Amino acid sequence: MSISLRNVGKSFNDVPAVAGVSAEIKTGEFFAIVGASGCGKSTLLRLIAGLETLDRGEIVLGRKTVSAPGQHMAPESRGVGFVFQSYALWPHLDVRGNVAFPAEAAGLSRSDAARHADRHLATVALESFATGKPAELSGGQRQRVALARCLAQGAKTILMDEPLANLDPHLRQAMEADLVAFHRSSGATTLYITHDQREAMAVADRMAVMADGRFLQVGTPDEIYERPNNAQVARFIGQGAVQPVHVLQGQASIVGRAVALRGIGGNDGPCQVVFRPSDLSMTSADTDGAVQGHVQSALYRGGHWEGHIAVDGLEQPFLIQAPHPLRPGDSVGLKLKGGWLLPDADASETPGHHAGR
Repeated sequence: MSISLRNVGKSFNDVPAVAGVSAEIKTGEFFAIVGASGCGKSTLLRLIAGLETLDRGEIVLGRKTVSAPGQHMAPESRGVGFVFQSYALWPHLDVRGNVAFPAEAAGLSRSDAARHADRHLATVALESFATGKPAELSGGQRQRVALARCLAQGAKTILMDEPLANLDPHLRQAMEADLVAFHRSSGATTLYITHDQREAMAVADRMAVMADGRFLQVGTPDEIYERPNNAQVARFIGQGAVQPVHVLQGQASIVGRAVALRGIGGNDGPCQVVFRPSDLSMTSADTDGAVQGHVQSALYRGGHWEGHIAVDGLEQPFLIQAPHPLRPGDSVGLKLKGGWLLPDADASETPGHHAGR
């Protein structure tokens, strides 16, 4: 089913948790919502599931309005499956029993429900674990049981609340591919929330960046990374630095050096630009046209070094990636190959904050 969110709002003790969210999520789409803890994403998911009642706006699943002021369809009537961070498996049932439970609850015989469960366990490659108990499985396997249970209940919309948060980093990366494969095999519309922007970009067809109960930007992962529409999105998604530039007659300059920008246009004057590591190349400190700086800090990231390069006249350093070791204090030159001019850059903001974490 498609999901339509129309000016959805919810407050607790007069404090907005969701503050007028609108979006159209297409049938069969994998849509991720990413934001810091407390931004309202879990509350929004619970509103869609019917676990909370909204204060204003409207939620439509398919062609059916399920939430509106004075109207609230019960969660079990919405055709929505919910995958919790905690997996929520019954420890006394084996894997087959956990997956079969929704079908049994709907009136299928135990044998038919078991066959139904086996089909969905095959989808998540767990048919050989059917007679095991959840406690015998790894975290990733338990999460796949929870996904199979969603399929078994016939959910046309699947809501995932930080489903990988409890997994080790290496297992989390493997599960990202499993989630995408699960989504494709199920054909369900999937709404996925996470605080991990790298994870959201890996799995989503489209995504929303959320803060303070609102969607700041909705688009494909590459659109949001390459063309953030404001400094807050640029700082949260990906790596890089937001820096001040001055635009005059279509030409931009930073610390007295000309720089070619993507998205340049609009009024002359002070603006802000996000520089990703790919927009920079490091050279010797005396190279003509290079911005002069020094290595402020450096970390080895496996295959490359990540360095913060401080430049006189800028409050915050650039972030670069280098194939060779970097030593704090070394003088370096930076060639600025590009950057994205933020459409709503506000020169009154404090410039230079880092994008990403």
